[in-house]
Amino acid sequence: MMDWMEFLHHYKLISILLAAIIARVIVFIINKTVHNFFLKTHFIEERKEQTIESMLRSLTKYTVTISFIFFAISEYVSNFGRILAGAGILGVILGFGAQSLIKDILSGIFLIYEKQLHKGDFITINNTFNGTVVDIGLRFVKIREWSGKVLTISNGEVKQIHNFNIDKMRVIERVVVSYRENPERVFEILEIACENINEVHKPCLKLDHSNCPIEPFKVYGITTINSGYRGIEYTVTGLVDDAYYWDAAKGARRIIAQTLFNYQIKLAEDTMLVRQFENALVREEK
Repeated sequence: MMDWMEFLHHYKLISILLAAIIARVIVFIINKTVHNFFLKTHFIEERKEQTIESMLRSLTKYTVTISFIFFAISEYVSNFGRILAGAGILGVILGFGAQSLIKDILSGIFLIYEKQLHKGDFITINNTFNGTVVDIGLRFVKIREWSGKVLTISNGEVKQIHNFNIDKMRVIERVVVSYRENPERVFEILEIACENINEVHKPCLKLDHSNCPIEPFKVYGITTINSGYRGIEYTVTGLVDDAYYWDAAKGARRIIAQTLFNYQIKLAEDTMLVRQFENALVREEK
């Protein structure tokens, strides 16, 4: 046992092990303190608090880890501080090698600073990946897709973000109705549907400072007369709170479909006209 302790002391492993434990404890204490702080305060929205907390946890982890690595190296290299301060050439080499790392970190800082996304937001990244933000770090952003998979994307690779949770969203539903339906009657039926939507989904509507709906569901109008050579396209819109966008959109579609069915409004459908010509078939002579 004594030989083992002398071995650890000789190679300065005891101090390094102790530093690792201290580093772990520091990370735990800081993360716990930050979590309790945001748990007891309500200065900003909950999802913004979760975003800041996630970033601070990432910052703490990287800072403590780098500090521990420098300490471990200094145990074996004398005058490590002077070497680190005067290593201009080494710094340039590491700078070129760490370009992607620096790019990811700076991109992550700007994502948070410019409020492009928050933890819990449903987003589309680069017109390719869709999901809910589950974690934001200095280097990566993690989104959970609808299938349940968690996708990790480096911050430097994020070029374009479509955020569905920034204050408000406009529900836009299009209906293509048969040419045989009277447009005036279709307007009346869709207005009835909008009244039902506004009544059923009133809590979802975006309100102004006087608690009045900014833009309740209404018939926007005819957006296309000859939609795909099948019928006339009508559009219904409504401004809702971003937190209820998906529920409001699904509910609006259901009410519109049910209302059109109740009033027997025929939707457009693909048809094939078959014309019958006299004497089109020539019988074989026996």
